[in-house]
Amino acid sequence: MKKLMFAAVAAASLVPAAAFAQDTTTDGSRPFGIDPYVGVMGGYEGFESDPGHGIPFSPPGNRLKGGLVDGVAGVNVPLGSFFVGVEGNAAKGFSGDIDWEYGVHGRAGVRAGESGLFYGKVGYRWVNFDRYGKDSGDFGRISYGIGGEFGPKSIGLDGLVKKEGVRFRAEISTTGDFETVRPMAGIVGHF
Repeated sequence: MKKLMFAAVAAASLVPAAAFAQDTTTDGSRPFGIDPYVGVMGGYEGFESDPGHGIPFSPPGNRLKGGLVDGVAGVNVPLGSFFVGVEGNAAKGFSGDIDWEYGVHGRAGVRAGESGLFYGKVGYRWVNFDRYGKDSGDFGRISYGIGGEFGPKSIGLDGLVKKEGVRFRAEISTTGDFETVRPMAGIVGHF
């Protein structure tokens, strides 16, 4: 039921954005073709601590969490007002219980305004925890989320960055049956 509700909210958030989607952009991306990108993001992830949920080898009441620095690289394929793509990521924990995270996700969404994107994503993420040592193995589950990107021109900062391919990104994702909360924000450069 939670997955169905999450999918409905994600789909509903894309509908208004489609009304503003354009076939051409001024941020350096093309209406059709291939749009590669790289970026860096920061955020936090907290894992569920209830018995039967979360990390299988974590005792009940032991909430694993931590701050992350995340590198992303991917490619979008613009299809007029829409796009599809694939993205890989690797994150390093800088505080808390997370040592490393890595994953791959498919993305699909709409292009909005001159430099905006609204998307949903689904894929697989693996996590390694400091608390259980380097030999504890990686915890992996299906991961999904929603997010958006917008260029500096969209918020009145067009003089700040000369290269229009730079966008700000914000997203929130989760793992498994809402076993985690992972808000992230950062900068992505499209070329």
